[in-house]
Amino acid sequence: MDESSALKVIAIRAVETADGARTLWSDDDRAWASRAAAEVVGADAAPEAFVARRAALAVEKLGARQPALLRTLRAMQWRPWVGGAIVAIAFALGMFIDQVDRTQRINILAPPVLLLLVWNVAVYVVIVASYIVRYGDATDGPLRRVVARAAGGRLPLNRIGGGAMRGPILAFVTDWVTRAAPLHGARAARILHFAAAALALGVIAGLYLRGLGLEYLASWQSTFLEAPTVHAIVAFAYAPGSLLTGIAVPDAVAVAALRAPAGANAAQWIHLMAATVAAIVVVPRLLLAVLAGAIERHRATRMLLSLAEPYFHRLLRGFRGGPSRVRVIPYSYALPPEVVTGLESVIARVFGGSAAMLVSQPVAYGDQIAATDDAKSMGTTLVVLFNASATPEREVQGAMLASLAAGATGASARVALVDEGAWALRWRAEPSRITDRRAAWQRLGEEAGVPVVFADLSAPDLAAVEESFDRAMTDDG
Repeated sequence: MDESSALKVIAIRAVETADGARTLWSDDDRAWASRAAAEVVGADAAPEAFVARRAALAVEKLGARQPALLRTLRAMQWRPWVGGAIVAIAFALGMFIDQVDRTQRINILAPPVLLLLVWNVAVYVVIVASYIVRYGDATDGPLRRVVARAAGGRLPLNRIGGGAMRGPILAFVTDWVTRAAPLHGARAARILHFAAAALALGVIAGLYLRGLGLEYLASWQSTFLEAPTVHAIVAFAYAPGSLLTGIAVPDAVAVAALRAPAGANAAQWIHLMAATVAAIVVVPRLLLAVLAGAIERHRATRMLLSLAEPYFHRLLRGFRGGPSRVRVIPYSYALPPEVVTGLESVIARVFGGSAAMLVSQPVAYGDQIAATDDAKSMGTTLVVLFNASATPEREVQGAMLASLAAGATGASARVALVDEGAWALRWRAEPSRITDRRAAWQRLGEEAGVPVVFADLSAPDLAAVEESFDRAMTDDG
């Protein structure tokens, strides 16, 4: 999934996850987004395409109602101009680094040039060491983090505002910053490598531009160094330039003759400095920038979102098989009207308003799912409904769960739903009884390999039940 699509997916995911009361984005809105996206991408499209299209449609519709969402999306986008400005400033800085003193002399020990070489060599060492220590993944240093923060999008809290959108927006920003960090790190690395190359090119350009209009003399001076030491330093430092240009570094005698106030025409030294900077800084930095750019493009076009997460798992259920079909099998349980109403609300919330629910005749106490039910289960989510007031027994309810796990081979998922409304009402003064009963049902479910969900169907907490179903069906799938 590319960066733009991932940004919208994460935004809508934050809204739909945080908006448990459906005040911002109703069940009808969610069903519309899924249905419209499925129609656009087609039944044969990849899951990522469906999720991305659905998010784009949802952003368009929800953004019209909640402008804060669109403002946040714009604020969190990468700002390319920041990188261009950094590179331009680096080049200008290189142009105006003071390498020539007021007497029109170029110091062959000039700190800007030598410091530039030493700094870049140190950076290369750190990069190599980081890749080795981190097994091929370079760490983000302070400069990268500064660039990423400057260009990668940050939303000031005072721009979020209050109201129902504040929570989802905060969740979106937090999630996106974490997920986009590897991509932004690669972008920052590319910018900094280009900036380092631009700085070096600015240094070279400054040397030559000043040398065109004025004659400069090469010399050196030092309180502590003598000519042999200076010759050794410049011979080592400018060796790459000597190899590239074929210009030999003057010998120790010639270097001694340059000691201030003496000097000589600086042309050959400018050539040596420029070629050395090009070889040690410009070329390696450009190669590193190209490599960082390739990593950036790879990450920008392949943002990793795990579609196995419960949120995406729920979205894709309807897309892969059309409107969900849910078959509810009560076990020795005659459903009161209020339980039926609550069950309908739960199924609509968990599987979407277009889900088709069929409530079968209750299975008698001690019976199991008939083998002939396999044909009815093709592509259907099977929900066996128990009453928590019944004591869960391995030989009875456990056998029912075991038959559910072993049979119904065509079912897309199998879940045990325990209605604990009456039981919880009876023992609300003794919550330990409720906890113990839940634990007993959980043990039967684990033994049979069937996930168990608890709900008070007379007054269901839809957000909590949805979350429980998501976990249960993700594990079962």
